[in-house]
Amino acid sequence: MRSLRLRFIPTALIAVAVAATAAVVVALPSPAHAGVIPVGEGSYTTDRPAGTKGPSNSDGAAVSPKVTSRVAGPVPTNDWWSSLVWRRYAGNPYSENLYAHPLAYHAYADGLGIGYPDSATVTGDGRTYEQVYSEDLRVGLDGLNSPDTKVDGWSDWTVSPYWSDGSRTLRATIGHGLPYAYFTGGGGNARVNFAAAPDVFHHSGPVLGVTVRGHHYALFAPSGATWSLDGPLARSNLAGRGYFSVALLPSTGALALFERYAYAFVTDTRVNWSYDADTARVTSTFTATTEPREGTGTGTLLALYRHQWRASPDSVTSHRYASPRGEMRLREGRSFTTRATFNGVLPSLPDLGGYDRTRLGSYLDAVLAEGDPLKGATDSYWTGKALGRLAMLVPIADQLGRSGDRDRLLDAIRGRLADWLTASPGEAQRLFAYDATWDTLIGYPASYGADTELNDHHFHYGYFILAAAILARYDSGWGTEGRYGGMVELLVRDAANWSRDDSRFPFMRHFDPYAGHSWASGHAGFADGNNQESSSEAMMFATAMTLFGEATGDTGMRDAGIWLYTTERAAIGEYWFDIADAVFPANYGHGTLGILWGAGGAYATWWTANPEEIHGINALPATGGSLYHGAWPADVRANVTEMRASNGGPETEWRDIIWEFLALGDPEAAKSAWDASGGNYDPEWGETKAHTYHWVYNLAATGAPDLAVTADIATYAVFSKSGVRTYVAYNSGAFARTVEFSDGVTLSVPARSMAWQTGPGSDPDPDPTPTPSPTASPSPTSSPGPATDTLYPRDGGAEGVTALLATTAGPGATTDEIPSADGANRDGTPYRPLSYVATGLTMRHDPARSTGFRLYVDAGTTVANGQQARISYDLTGDGTWDRVETYRYFATDPVPGWELYTQSAGLLSASGTLGDLSNGRVKLEVWSAIGNRPSTLRVGATETDASQSVVQIPFIRPTR
Repeated sequence: MRSLRLRFIPTALIAVAVAATAAVVVALPSPAHAGVIPVGEGSYTTDRPAGTKGPSNSDGAAVSPKVTSRVAGPVPTNDWWSSLVWRRYAGNPYSENLYAHPLAYHAYADGLGIGYPDSATVTGDGRTYEQVYSEDLRVGLDGLNSPDTKVDGWSDWTVSPYWSDGSRTLRATIGHGLPYAYFTGGGGNARVNFAAAPDVFHHSGPVLGVTVRGHHYALFAPSGATWSLDGPLARSNLAGRGYFSVALLPSTGALALFERYAYAFVTDTRVNWSYDADTARVTSTFTATTEPREGTGTGTLLALYRHQWRASPDSVTSHRYASPRGEMRLREGRSFTTRATFNGVLPSLPDLGGYDRTRLGSYLDAVLAEGDPLKGATDSYWTGKALGRLAMLVPIADQLGRSGDRDRLLDAIRGRLADWLTASPGEAQRLFAYDATWDTLIGYPASYGADTELNDHHFHYGYFILAAAILARYDSGWGTEGRYGGMVELLVRDAANWSRDDSRFPFMRHFDPYAGHSWASGHAGFADGNNQESSSEAMMFATAMTLFGEATGDTGMRDAGIWLYTTERAAIGEYWFDIADAVFPANYGHGTLGILWGAGGAYATWWTANPEEIHGINALPATGGSLYHGAWPADVRANVTEMRASNGGPETEWRDIIWEFLALGDPEAAKSAWDASGGNYDPEWGETKAHTYHWVYNLAATGAPDLAVTADIATYAVFSKSGVRTYVAYNSGAFARTVEFSDGVTLSVPARSMAWQTGPGSDPDPDPTPTPSPTASPSPTSSPGPATDTLYPRDGGAEGVTALLATTAGPGATTDEIPSADGANRDGTPYRPLSYVATGLTMRHDPARSTGFRLYVDAGTTVANGQQARISYDLTGDGTWDRVETYRYFATDPVPGWELYTQSAGLLSASGTLGDLSNGRVKLEVWSAIGNRPSTLRVGATETDASQSVVQIPFIRPTR
């Protein structure tokens, strides 16, 4: 699943003192060490660290791709059809709902269900709109009863599911934009079951045209075959030729057009792209290869998404389809092109802000004074965010002329990157491991399902790559293949392998070329299909890929990053922000999404219903690649207005993220908000006051991005204020160059430097490149406090005693002893439990969320202990537990030290239903499910304590 991601506190923060030499000296693993593969000065391993997991099902058991013996090459994940190849749930060996658009599908034992979800439903709370799969017909063979559905092949936007029961076989090809589903099979007659007795508008020879539930379909059998119709069942022996197709018609009058192409089966789909630096033009070509099953025709019909037909010079027919992404338009032909303008990315903003440089320096000092600038982050996501946080400060230190502090920041980045990019055996076990079963590189320690579900690799690794690009800006040798560039390239290729010849990773794992955006979930095991929350973190990945490719001279990587960037930018504008008011349903009361789903979208996040995070999650992190929001300034302003209205007032939690976003649509308003704060706020975990101050004041000086002017370099930006433009470019090359802008302005940029000028003819102000030197790495600091839907167990829990489950954090950490299970198996049944209860709660239930918890437990040196949690809800305080959730137990290790038990262990059982809390109660029970010795639970921690046990409930405070 696309895991719950707590944006306030990393899942585990461990205080680690790092010696100065450890920050820069990393031992290369011995070649004799089993499983370690050297890559320059870095390395990865083919052996997972002990005690860790790889791709798994919902029960925690390892899974392998569900593919036939015909399949060769790396297996894609994180796609719209991934639930076909990944058996996420033990009881479903077929698929979840598959949203190809305009058609939707679901695989079953007897064949393929097909539906056309053409109308949207808005949920009762107004947060989600859905066009959920509903079956119009099911296609199979007489008697087909396959034990599973496997994948028999795929292409850039199609997949071929396959059924076999030993006597009968069926193979289909389905895909994005295909109004046809193509079938081949043997061992039985073709069989189509309709959801209701259809209305027949054409029945002649091999063609049957029907209307089912208001949707028009045509069945095309081979020449010489016929269809027999008996109520809701159509059958054909296919004249013994074993193939047929089913088409969704936009109208009954389109039958002749669809019959023309019904026998040209799509066998491959492929996208190609090119970037012309001189014109800043990105051209994409989408091509479907077809094979005529009869006749010689090779054409086909393709339904284009809104972001495609708006960017294509190619003609379309008058036929239209509905989809959760707005209107799709039908093109007659096997290919089409789209065109986009690349408006550049920057490694940082220039030094043009009217800020107080002493004040800016003091904010930088505050970060440098932290014990650990990496904030104790241990897993791949929070480490990445910490690295990105430091990377954004490096150019600021440089612009302030503080080369020593710049180098301290660079050394902290260099040291932690070297640590992760080298698979050296040891206690820390920060490394990347290659899983040959799924053809993926997994960072350990992992988080949010990046290991077990292959979630979010583009989010996690994008921060690493961004930090590497900034480091390579100042230390060009570091990014070479002989040093650490090869390992960084592997991180890029894992998430977005642009080479079809690289057999280590699938082509574009996270990015869906036809849909135009990335998907976050590895398995897509949801009724609403796959999803993506943070579109801005996906753009950060594309930015990082572009910057690192540019910094290292890898034009293939750079151009692929630019293609990702421009394509996803178009999709984000249309589908997350609905900038033209043409996608979201008319009765949907929101102007933005927090999460995009295959079936629609939600004004939500995976961890909170707070409007600031819903809006902010598609704005962070603010980087030199975030300027794309400047393409729609009115929408940016409207977005912030909606956030404040939903929030009941101005932002209070993610202030900096909102201000940075607002600065791209209304720089002066963002500056006013910053000024009003006086700098008195808590930064978002991955942000700093120095970066936000620098960002807001620079944009107030230059104005918002001006996308009307382009340049002949990838690393550039143009801004405009009161009709005066500011031109910025960064030259990563070893020689000075003159950058030409499309309005005739030229800018001389020294080697490895940034330059800028305001208005034609101004003198450029270069940003010279330093040579960094090593420094020490600091130690951890505290993290921000939790959300208001968080409850805190206080000390005093003991057998037979009810302790407080408080709405505020405690005064200081203590421990409560969890009694032993006394050698028996207490799985699922509380035995001598610790109990913590919160009372008097009045809150609104958020059905888009579920219960979460983080419990820090320890069994010391005891072997075979396991702790279990139950969370119960009494909605009205009447003494009846209306909802009871029991989670699978957590097996602790025999090593002293806190371990994190979370809801990701999975539900063991649940009863009852949730509703609003009205003077209600919530109870947490913790007991030993197995073991002979007691364990401990850490409770009562302060708000800033990293290892703080909490329960997060799916409720929100009443509307103010």
